[in-house]
Amino acid sequence: MAEARHMLIIRFSAMGDVAMSAAVIRDFRTAHPDVKITVTSRTLFQPFFSAIPNVAFHPFAPKKEHKGFFGLFKLFMELRKQRITHVADLHNNLRSSLIRILFFLTGCKIQKLDKGRAEKKKLTRKFNKELKPLKQTVQRYADVFNALGFPFTLQQDTKQLTSSLESPWIGVSPFAQHLQKVYPLYKMEAVVLKLATAGYQLFIFGGTDAEAVVAADWESKHPNIKSVIKKMNLAEELELISKLSLMISMDSSGMHMAALKDIPVVSIWGATHPFTGFLGYGQQMDDAVQIDLYCRPCSVYGNVPCYRGDFACMNNLPEQQILDKVFQKLNHG
Repeated sequence: MAEARHMLIIRFSAMGDVAMSAAVIRDFRTAHPDVKITVTSRTLFQPFFSAIPNVAFHPFAPKKEHKGFFGLFKLFMELRKQRITHVADLHNNLRSSLIRILFFLTGCKIQKLDKGRAEKKKLTRKFNKELKPLKQTVQRYADVFNALGFPFTLQQDTKQLTSSLESPWIGVSPFAQHLQKVYPLYKMEAVVLKLATAGYQLFIFGGTDAEAVVAADWESKHPNIKSVIKKMNLAEELELISKLSLMISMDSSGMHMAALKDIPVVSIWGATHPFTGFLGYGQQMDDAVQIDLYCRPCSVYGNVPCYRGDFACMNNLPEQQILDKVFQKLNHG
C-alpha cells in the first residue's frame, strides 16, 4: 500500500502573503483532495485557513518556543512526528530554509518559492527599467506545488457585484506597513466622505493604535462610516469582509484578505506596482488605480523612501480617479 502523502506548507509572514497563500491552498485542496495538508504559520494567521476543508494548522511562535536555531529545530521535531512526505516552502527565508533542509535530510521531497529577485530588481531600478509585468506571486506559489508533482490551475474567480443592494457595504483598508504605499490620509478621507455622503456604508480596517485614532476621526464625521479597528479579531474581520460588495485598499493585506473571500477590490498603488506580481488573487490590472511616472515602481515592497522627495505617485493621484473606479465597479461589476 502506497504511503499517504502529507504536504507541509510553510509561510510564516507577512499578513498579505499568508492570505495570498491561503487562496492558492484553497485551489490546491480542490484539485488534490486526497493529499493531507498541514500549514505552519504564525498563530495570528490561523483564521485564513479555517474555511479550507481538511487543512491542519501548526502554530509557529518565533518569539517564544520557536525562537532561534534551537526553537526552529523544536518546530521541525514537532512537525516531523506528523509523517510529512512533501514540503512546500512558500516563504524561502532563512527560517523556512532551515526547516526545509532538515526535512530534505529525512528523505522528504522539497521545493521552494522562486521570488524572482533579479527580475524585480530590473523593474524597480532608477535607470533603464524593464517595465513589464512579472509572474504573479500566487502563480509562483502554485509553481511550487507543480514542481512537487501536484499540478493544478488557479481558479481566481471573484464575486460579481449586483445592483440589488440599496446601500452596498464598502470596506476601506487605507493603511500599510510602509508609508510609500499609503495614499495621503487627507485625500483618502475625502474619498471616504464622498462615498458616505452618496449613501454607501463604509467600514475602515487597520491594526495599530495610531490607525484607530485616524479611523475614529473619520467615523465621527458621518454616520455611514464605521471603524472596526481594535474592535474585531481577524476571524471576525474576515467574516465582515465576506459580506462586502467592494474593498478599497492599498497594496497591502486588506487587498489580499478581500481576495481570499472573493470580494472585488479597487487597489491604490504608489511606490509599488502591480507588475511586481503582488496584485491580489483573482484581480485584474484594470482594478488597480495608479498614475504613470518614469520613477515607478521604485520599490517592490514600498520600503524605499521617495528619492524625488515629492511622493508624486500618490500626491498627484486625484481622488476622483479612485471614485470613478469605485463607481464603475459598483455600477457594472
